[in-house]
Amino acid sequence: MTGWAFFLAALITFLLSHAIPVRPGVRGRLINTLGRKGYFAAYSALSLLVLAWLIVAAARAPYVEVIPPLAIFRWAPLLAMPVVCWLAVAGLSVQNPFSFGGMGNRPFDPENPGILRTTRHPILAALMLWAGAHLLANGSLSHVILFGLFAAFAVVGMALIDRRKQREMGAEWTRLSRNTARLSLRAPQPWPRLWVWLVALAIFVVLFHLHAPVIGLSPAP
Repeated sequence: MTGWAFFLAALITFLLSHAIPVRPGVRGRLINTLGRKGYFAAYSALSLLVLAWLIVAAARAPYVEVIPPLAIFRWAPLLAMPVVCWLAVAGLSVQNPFSFGGMGNRPFDPENPGILRTTRHPILAALMLWAGAHLLANGSLSHVILFGLFAAFAVVGMALIDRRKQREMGAEWTRLSRNTARLSLRAPQPWPRLWVWLVALAIFVVLFHLHAPVIGLSPAP
């Protein structure tokens, strides 16, 4: 299987792998079986594997130019990815009653929401930023479809998750979410611990060095 068929198969697999495990019934059974941390670890690993397949498939699809390959656009991923890594690690490091993530040990404190003061959806915010930066740097039709869908998935996902959580939590939503935001430029309160910054930096360095051998293209502008 090659070309557009390979890309379409990877895209469908990615969408299904994100739609099925998060359905309330399926999610509940998986958490009961794997435990909360096991569920999120398995879900994250599966997402990364399918994402890698999808990125490779997009690169192998026939080239149809949509956005001109301007040199300045090559800087977008390099500047955005440290923030993407930081958002992802910070989001996974705390308990999050509002969205994805929540592998932290400390109970959520509405008076000190941490990264959730900036966004209730740090994983989706990281996905949105990653997608937008890579869309500029990869303007072929397959990549515009790929990264455009990711960005839309992230933005729409934030709104849908907020609506569902507000319905499920009822009055607790108002109490717990009062110092949080769907997406804002407000600084976290408190700031994530030092180890979050160090892990995010390490992940960025690893991704930078693996980009060329895995993706086949250097991330350097």
